[in-house]
Amino acid sequence: MKVDDLIKALYEGEVTVEYRKLGTNELRVMPCTLSTDIIPHKMKINPSSHTIIMWALDKQAWRDVLVSTIEKWYVNAVSYTH
Repeated sequence: MKVDDLIKALYEGEVTVEYRKLGTNELRVMPCTLSTDIIPHKMKINPSSHTIIMWALDKQAWRDVLVSTIEKWYVNAVSYTH
């Protein structure tokens, strides 16, 4: 998985990210974004970071996700597997 591609997609609009929650290993399917059309301010994300902060649309809150826990992500049903 290319982190740069995920970050670009998050800035462009809504992305669904599937990742494993720490501690429980539960699969979380999260619609999220970094688009300023949806959230009020732009967040700068470092592509070399081990985590990506993103706005969870279903929770209306920021979530910090470890890149290594992301199993796949998709936009309009186009899947990108880790």
